[in-house]
Amino acid sequence: MASLQPAPCATCELHAEAVFRVEGMDCHEEVRILERRLKPLTGLEAMSADLLGQRLYVKYDAARLTTTAMVDAVGQTGMRMWLEHEEPAVAGADLVWRWRLMVGCAIATAAGLVLSAAGRPDMAAIVFTTAAIAGAVFPARRAVRAVRSFTLDINALMVIAVAGALLLGEWFEAASVVLLFAVAQWLEVRTMERARQAIRALIELSPRDALVRRDGVELRVLVEDIRIGDDMLVRPGEKIPLDGVVSAGHSDVNEAPLTGESLPIDKSPDAAVFAGTINGRGALDVRVTRLVRDTRLARVIHLVETAQASRAPVQTFVDRFARIYTPAVLLLAMALALVPLLAGGDVATWVYRALVLLVISCPCALVISTPVSIVAALSAAARNGVLIKGGVYLERLAAVRVAAFDKTGTLTTGNLAVVDVIAMDGRTGTDVLRAAAAIETRSEHPVARAIVAAAQARGSAIPSAAGFQAVPGMGAEGDVDGVRVAVGNERLFQSGPLAAAVVATWRESAVAASDASTVYVSIDGSLAGAILLQDRARDTAREAIGMLREQGIRHVVMLTGDHRRVAERVARELQVDEHHGELLPEEKHALVRSLKARGPVLMVGDGINDAPALAAADVGVAMGAAGSDAALETADVALMSDELLRLPYAIRLARATMWNVRVNVAISLALKAAFLAMAVAGTATLWMAVLADTGASVIVVGNALRLLRAR
Repeated sequence: MASLQPAPCATCELHAEAVFRVEGMDCHEEVRILERRLKPLTGLEAMSADLLGQRLYVKYDAARLTTTAMVDAVGQTGMRMWLEHEEPAVAGADLVWRWRLMVGCAIATAAGLVLSAAGRPDMAAIVFTTAAIAGAVFPARRAVRAVRSFTLDINALMVIAVAGALLLGEWFEAASVVLLFAVAQWLEVRTMERARQAIRALIELSPRDALVRRDGVELRVLVEDIRIGDDMLVRPGEKIPLDGVVSAGHSDVNEAPLTGESLPIDKSPDAAVFAGTINGRGALDVRVTRLVRDTRLARVIHLVETAQASRAPVQTFVDRFARIYTPAVLLLAMALALVPLLAGGDVATWVYRALVLLVISCPCALVISTPVSIVAALSAAARNGVLIKGGVYLERLAAVRVAAFDKTGTLTTGNLAVVDVIAMDGRTGTDVLRAAAAIETRSEHPVARAIVAAAQARGSAIPSAAGFQAVPGMGAEGDVDGVRVAVGNERLFQSGPLAAAVVATWRESAVAASDASTVYVSIDGSLAGAILLQDRARDTAREAIGMLREQGIRHVVMLTGDHRRVAERVARELQVDEHHGELLPEEKHALVRSLKARGPVLMVGDGINDAPALAAADVGVAMGAAGSDAALETADVALMSDELLRLPYAIRLARATMWNVRVNVAISLALKAAFLAMAVAGTATLWMAVLADTGASVIVVGNALRLLRAR
């Protein structure tokens, strides 16, 4: 019988994605030039630019468009582009020509000033004119390409201003405009490079090679050539090249580069270690578990780079404003030149004022004011062990007013210990613990780990379980030695064949008087006993909650699936405002949604069991994400270590960033407004306009870079 399934689409595999590096993409107007040049290409499906990272993300139909064609198209704009994984032919060309332009213009302008002071105005005029024309050659090339793309970028506006000044006989003015433009552009590119260096610093955390033992021989191997299962030798003080598991040796490892955790972590055989972390005083043999592109550090770098490309709402607003601002000022400049001229005004005076307005119309400083602050903050956060997925979450984090916490492993250490085993129905505590451990060996929950550890400590042989089945929020069950064993909280048994009355009777016993977490065990349909476990609050939990209150968090809530009496004990110890116990995952989700009535909500959990609640919050935060792929993927914000004090830091950084953005926007708008008024009034000169425009970019970038030092 013929298959009714459709044949696979032969063209589906032709849809491709590529990431390019673009040299010379330093301003929003240059992004627009790229868009206008690339979007008409047949086969281009989508593109987005990361201005700070100088990256271009492209989706295209490989059957109709090649990466070579895109690179050639970008080359026609005066910028250079290459695939990210390829090395450019000549690096830093953009910075080189800006440096040469600046030095050449400075020398020529100085010579013109000397000639002018020596009483040779004719010679000075020639030198100034030569300096202006020669200095405008490089920007003019880019200006021509911008005009071809129907865009007036800062290069085009500057060339128009210089040409106008020369036509009006303002020789020194023309030369000074070129000189100031060159200086400001060079400073702007240098300052932007400092912002980009923050991400490069993350990339450079991991060494390029490693000492590997193969066939009994030790040799240096590039990390790209190392295979899973290879044995690396990490000497004292060296960085760990790749993720792996310690196979021999003991040492303390500084994980601060990845997690922000200041205290070294003891590592012994079977302990996980991560690329980029720093070995302490001992030597370690490490068996590689992840290739270079799959390490935890590589994942973090990728997520930070992706976060840079995401746009915060405030950034979108600024971009919309800039799209209105530029044409409005251009129209004003035309009116300023034509209306007085038609009314009989002085041509030179009003054309000069219009040229000043043209220079002011470039929105570079305004547009760059927001993304550079956000990228600096994301980079600083990553260096301090906090991974924020993008500007939108940074902005939401700054606005939160309610904080909800999971209990186990978040507000408490998660290191549960069995404190008692109560048996009934003629069984012993060892029988109860042994049966429970057989089921819990299949689970990674902190309760399961504690029960298995207690059984092993008693020397019990843990049998295997068949037919394992997890019941989310309640427990698990399976077959052990031919009988059905169920392990879980009260809800598991109240919803099963075991009568609720039996559990109610049991609760009247010694268990009810304890504030320990209780796990019930049934064997072959009857209640066999209970296991009592106890956890303790984190040492920094109360301090962290206090710091959150100081930062304007009005309401702190604790949510847990644990028993109410346990929740009451921890809530009382940590002085939270509200607590809820015996919650199923869907009930946590509903409670988080209801908390939004009090304001934007932050939810902190482990990123796995609390996934519904994290998704319901305005900002979901996962703790201890360095060891969890799921936490890195599911949370909006990931605390790489289990240190709660990173949370107040993240909120403090988010609020500092939003303040920085507002200050940068205010600086940009204030300078633009002031020079608009001065240009119309005739008190602003061309060199002042150039200095105000490109100088403003330097100011806002420099102000944003302060966030890199935030602690």
